[in-house]
Amino acid sequence: MLFGWFLRLVSASCFWFALNYWAMLIGFSHGGAGRFDLLPPEWRAAATALAVVYPVAAIGLWLLVSWGPVVWVVAAAIEIAVHEFYPGIFGARPLLFVLHGAVAVTFVLFRAALFYQRLQARKVRVDSP
Repeated sequence: MLFGWFLRLVSASCFWFALNYWAMLIGFSHGGAGRFDLLPPEWRAAATALAVVYPVAAIGLWLLVSWGPVVWVVAAAIEIAVHEFYPGIFGARPLLFVLHGAVAVTFVLFRAALFYQRLQARKVRVDSP
């Protein structure tokens, strides 16, 4: 049950990221300076990809389907790559790397705990009828 709540929390954050990218692309945020037609080509490609991938990840995570975390990893990898490898173009955001990393580690720990629980449930006990 906690794992489901965790995935839904990550889903809400993905939806928030998606709204931020869409607000930038349509000129609602940044005083209109981030509008799609005013962006350089690098930003157009990255922001458009993230504006599409983040809502898909949010839906997959909210529905608790297996492809949700996979799409989240793709979105997080794109966002980390553009900010870590091209800080001159996209700006450096080290906290973003830490947050995505923390979510990934938490996800792996949850999956490991669930796997361990499944192994324990399959064991035959001597006190079993």
